[in-house]
Amino acid sequence: MGNFYTILQAAGKGRRSKYKRKPVLDSFNNPVGSHEGIKRVGADNHCDFSRNSDLCICVVTWNMNGQVTYEDLVELVGSNRRFDLLVVGLQEAPRDNLARLLQDALLETHQLLGKAIMQSLQLFVFGPKNSDLFINELKVDKHSVGGCGGIIRRTKGAVAIRINYKGFRMVFITCHLSAHARNVEERNSQCRHISHSLFSKYWNPYARPAHITVWLGDLNYRLQGIKTHPARNLIQRNLHPLLTSKDQLLQEAERGQIFNGYCEGILTFKPTYKYNVGSSNYDTSYKVRVPSWTDRILFKIQDPDRINATLHCYESIDDIFSSDHKPVRAHICFKLTN
Repeated sequence: MGNFYTILQAAGKGRRSKYKRKPVLDSFNNPVGSHEGIKRVGADNHCDFSRNSDLCICVVTWNMNGQVTYEDLVELVGSNRRFDLLVVGLQEAPRDNLARLLQDALLETHQLLGKAIMQSLQLFVFGPKNSDLFINELKVDKHSVGGCGGIIRRTKGAVAIRINYKGFRMVFITCHLSAHARNVEERNSQCRHISHSLFSKYWNPYARPAHITVWLGDLNYRLQGIKTHPARNLIQRNLHPLLTSKDQLLQEAERGQIFNGYCEGILTFKPTYKYNVGSSNYDTSYKVRVPSWTDRILFKIQDPDRINATLHCYESIDDIFSSDHKPVRAHICFKLTN
C-alpha cells in the first residue's frame, strides 16, 4: 500500500495547473450536450474484500424515522467485516448516541475515524483498529437547505466527510432532500447547491479533486407516471425492475440536471419507501403512497483510467422493520490500474 500511495502522489506532481480554479467538489452544472446521465452498474454479488483490491468500502444509508434498536444496528453493519472502511449515513436519526451504538455493534473490529452531524442528519466513517495511521487529511462540513424540518428533527440538507485514506482522496456526502413527487426541480436545485457549497470554506485553487465521491441518503426522488396499484402489482410479481423507467432520479440525470458521470448499481431490490412501520407491507394509510427508490448510493471516480471500481453488492436490508424506509447497502472495491 505504501507503493500505491507513492504512485498516487507522483501522478499528481507537475499537474497543479490542470486543477487550478476548480472547486473541491464536482459541479453538477454541465455544458449543453455534455451530460452522461447515471451509468448503471451490475453487482457481481461476490464480496471478496481486499484480496485483489487496494481499498474496499461498505456504504450504508438509512432513514431511521426517529427510531433505533441495537439489534437493527447490528443487522445494519452486517457480519462481513473484511472491508477497509464502513460509511454509515443516517437521516431522521433519533437523539441517541449512535456513534457509540454503532461502535458497540462493530464488536471491536473497527473504530470511529470521523463523524459529521447536523441534528437528524448524521454521517460516520469507521476503519479497522489503528487505521488512523493511514489518514493524511480529514475534514467535515454541512449544508442546510432550509425549511422548518429541524423543529421535528427532520433536517433537510447534507453533511460530508472529506478524507485522505491510504492515498485515496474521498468525499462522502449523506443528504436528505425535499419530499413529495411534485418537488423534482427543488431536489435538483438542492443537489446543485449542496455540491457547490460543501467544503467551499476550504477552497484552494491548487487543490486536487477527490479520487472518489460518494453520495448516499434519502434523495426522495419518486416514481412518476404510474399509480400506486399498478406499481405494487409489478412489485408483487417481482417485476419491479420495470419501474426504473419511471424513476425521477434516473430521468433527471438523463436530462443532465444532476449526477453527471456518476455510477449506481442496477436497482434489483424492491423500492425502499414507504412501508408500514414494523412490517414489510407498503403504505396502507389514506395516502397509499406509490412505492419508490428514495434511498440511494451513487459514486463517481475522478479518473476511471487510473482507478477501477468494482461493485460487489447493491441491496436493501429487508430484515429491518423499525422505520418506514428500508436501509440500502453497497460494497465497492477500488484498484489502481496503472
